[in-house]
Amino acid sequence: MPRPRTPEPDQAGPEHSLEEPSTQTTEVQLPRFRGSIIPPIDSLIIKALPPILIVCVVIAVVVNPDGTANVIDGLRTQITAGWTWYFVAYSVLAVALCVWLTFSKLGKVRLGGPKAKPEHSAFAWYSMLFACGQGIGLIFWSLAQPIMMKEDAAVLPITGNPGEGGIVWTYFHWGFTAWAIYGGIAACLAYSHHNLGKTLTFREATVDILPKKAQRPAGVVIEMLAIIATVLGLATSFSFAAIQFSSGLSSLTSLESGNTVWLIVIAVFAVLAAFSAFMGVDKGMKRISELNTILSVVLVLGVLLFGPTVYILSNLVQTSGSFISNFLSMSFFTAPELTMTPIDSWQDSWNGWWTVFIWCWVIAFSPFVAGFIARISRGRTIREFVVGVTIVPSIIVMVWVGIIASAGMFYDEKSGGAVTEAVGIDNAAGLFEMLGMIPFIGTILIIVATVLVGTYYVTSLDSGTYALAEFVNAPKKASSAFRVVLVVSIAVVAIVLLSLGSDSVVDTVQTGTIIGAFPFSFVVLLMIINLFRRLRHRDRETRLLEREVNDPEVRPEDFTVDEHGLPLPPEEIPDNIPGLPEKE
Repeated sequence: MPRPRTPEPDQAGPEHSLEEPSTQTTEVQLPRFRGSIIPPIDSLIIKALPPILIVCVVIAVVVNPDGTANVIDGLRTQITAGWTWYFVAYSVLAVALCVWLTFSKLGKVRLGGPKAKPEHSAFAWYSMLFACGQGIGLIFWSLAQPIMMKEDAAVLPITGNPGEGGIVWTYFHWGFTAWAIYGGIAACLAYSHHNLGKTLTFREATVDILPKKAQRPAGVVIEMLAIIATVLGLATSFSFAAIQFSSGLSSLTSLESGNTVWLIVIAVFAVLAAFSAFMGVDKGMKRISELNTILSVVLVLGVLLFGPTVYILSNLVQTSGSFISNFLSMSFFTAPELTMTPIDSWQDSWNGWWTVFIWCWVIAFSPFVAGFIARISRGRTIREFVVGVTIVPSIIVMVWVGIIASAGMFYDEKSGGAVTEAVGIDNAAGLFEMLGMIPFIGTILIIVATVLVGTYYVTSLDSGTYALAEFVNAPKKASSAFRVVLVVSIAVVAIVLLSLGSDSVVDTVQTGTIIGAFPFSFVVLLMIINLFRRLRHRDRETRLLEREVNDPEVRPEDFTVDEHGLPLPPEEIPDNIPGLPEKE
């Protein structure tokens, strides 16, 4: 936070002598720091070891792609075979946590203290959290998943409506439950940071539930896991976004997708993301996120109005009802019969292809998604926060998928399976194949969808670098230049993966990142238990702390810390600060 300024000699007036520091200051940045100062050796490990491990992973995959892929594939099979029940139970727990936070009296607790005001309008807030959480994934999977599940929608009854089960499962996998996982984690981080003055890190949201001797080493491990998951997750998504963007370009031009095009696309994305990161949340990401929202509305309305409107509306209503009526059975589906005998591969399990895969994906991406959502949510009550992070995005997901996937199913039936064929060749191509069939404005919608791939990924990368900078630098605030360096570093990893190993190597690293969600999920469980403990024991002393760390008025302690909230050396503290003992 900015330190209150002592007036210069020629500015000192009768009310402000040189012996009395001025109480006039720029606006205090809240919350005041009340977290732990990490020891230098721990900080060095957190900053140095993850890049080394990431380089080792990349080298291993590039040098021996088949061997590494086999190892990762085996791990995925073991997790699918033995732990499907765990990920299903985990997702149900996330939903239960969000329900409890919404309906308990603790839902009235305001993030940032009782007087805090939201920093962003509702439109900007929803735009940013949706863009960083799911925008790029929905463009990719909103049609590909329903097409791929057209003949195999587990649990759901078979109807005469083509692809209905796949659409319903896509609602489930990208809607309420996925956002509940993000929302529960974000609530843990937001309360820890905005109300208790901790750094916005998984370490400080978790370790105080552990025995004292375990807190320091556990904190280092937790922070390293968050950093590695964020870097690898962003780098692999960067690569796939480049591939998908190139697929859109191929639909519009004669340009063939390949290494050269991918690298140019990554370079352009990196420049845009670096510019957005340098400009900051308000001027950079906020504006791009709002542009995303506008373009998304244009895309969805264009498909609805110029596509098979009556079929889309009919299918949207029917599939929404099917989702609501089958929500519980989908939430608890584990296929226990597969555990009677060992499976040879995760591919033998329906959940291995879908539910386990997607829940691991969400957990792997939660460090930066939940971290960024927590950062931008100051001033909202916990109830407003949870409803805003779960219900509203879920409705958006259902409308988006219902319209895009219904149009895709319609044109797939009319074209004799052209959309299915495109998805079989390239998952990303199905959307562009469908858009090209829409009368009058098909080409325009392809352009809009292609631009959205880029802008949605820029916002994801931007939010990721904000969270990553917090993990690496806390409790110090990262500069804009440092965030730009992080963007460039992630782009370099993506370029290495694509240029040296192609998309199959990217797929291997991404699968490895998702497998990393398995150990990280236990960290999240500890953090959820810790939030429950903190809120259940929120007494008068805690409420007083919340007011102190969020008091917008200048306090005596503000003269004793630097702009990061860290204690100043004694010789730099002004003399005779009102409310503090005089220096000897």
